[in-house]
Amino acid sequence: MSLVLDPAAQDLLFREARTANTFTDEPVTDEQVQAIYDLVKFGPTAFNQSPLRVVLVRSAEGRERLVQHMAEGNRPKTATAPLVAILAADNEFHEELPALLPHFPQAKDLFFSERPVRESAAVLNAALQAAYFIIGVRAAGLAAGPMTGYDAAGIQKEFLDDDHTPLMVVNIGKPGEDASFPRSPRLSFDEVITTV
Repeated sequence: MSLVLDPAAQDLLFREARTANTFTDEPVTDEQVQAIYDLVKFGPTAFNQSPLRVVLVRSAEGRERLVQHMAEGNRPKTATAPLVAILAADNEFHEELPALLPHFPQAKDLFFSERPVRESAAVLNAALQAAYFIIGVRAAGLAAGPMTGYDAAGIQKEFLDDDHTPLMVVNIGKPGEDASFPRSPRLSFDEVITTV
């Protein structure tokens, strides 16, 4: 059985999509980011938590502040990408649950009154949303360069607060020259899928 999604869309989102390490200087517009969010916000999370928060780094001053917290190998591409997004988990996401889960507003206090429980749920579900975000970037015809090589405490202090946990930094734009490494192997169906 084949997939319902058009093969060209499958290629755009998965088969031909690559992590980019270089970018052209073509800007990424606010309209593109809005369209990406308006698509990916519908991806599922537990209890509709929606804990992902995004800081867009556009200004030269913001870029300088961010680059100093990146691992050495990630600094040049972060310095030159048209747009950089810091993806973080909101550990106080439960405050939004009465609006996001109107049929079960008591979930806020029933399940998420304790901070360690919230932190665990926030990281897991924001990571799901981060994956949706990357697919959304691809759906916009752009490339994403997600990275976890950075000083998390430094980024948290510089751009976030104690209620937000940085998950990754994503460079975004049109791929530049020699943007991607050769594709690495993937595990086969039989190596991943087990039926019981």
